Amino acid sequence: MEKRTAIDLMDDIYSLAYWMTGSETAANELVNRTYLNLDMDTPEREVFKTFRACYLDVFTHDEEFCIPKSSSKPIDRVGVALLRRNADIKLSVLLSAISGLKHRAISKIIGKPLDTIRVWLSTGRKSLAEGILAFDACFLHGVSIKQDGAL
Repeated sequence: MEKRTAIDLMDDIYSLAYWMTGSETAANELVNRTYLNLDMDTPEREVFKTFRACYLDVFTHDEEFCIPKSSSKPIDRVGVALLRRNADIKLSVLLSAISGLKHRAISKIIGKPLDTIRVWLSTGRKSLAEGILAFDACFLHGVSIKQDGAL
């Protein structure tokens, strides 16, 4: 199997960014931020890890959520933890569906045990289909979600 380069992954990264944010503008910004932190010879796993880190940095401390980066309040930490967990579940499903990654590769990118990823993929697919995990997109850059869960 041939290893994909950062350039080879650009379409996947854009697709992930779009589905994670629900906005073309936010997706472009996220892709740009990700690629500013990469070399063109960055290994595939590191490209996805960098994307995840950029997403979490921007969107779990977004002004829309009113959770500042420097907050030490327990309730703010719980809020950030929930946002990160939901983002990781959604990203796990998208890494599988868009990039065709196997459970073990997703586990290494997300940094969670393989069994956790298996559970997240199972429940995450159902939740995304029902529109439950899409709730976070309505907070991002003025994107609204229709009642049926479609963007």
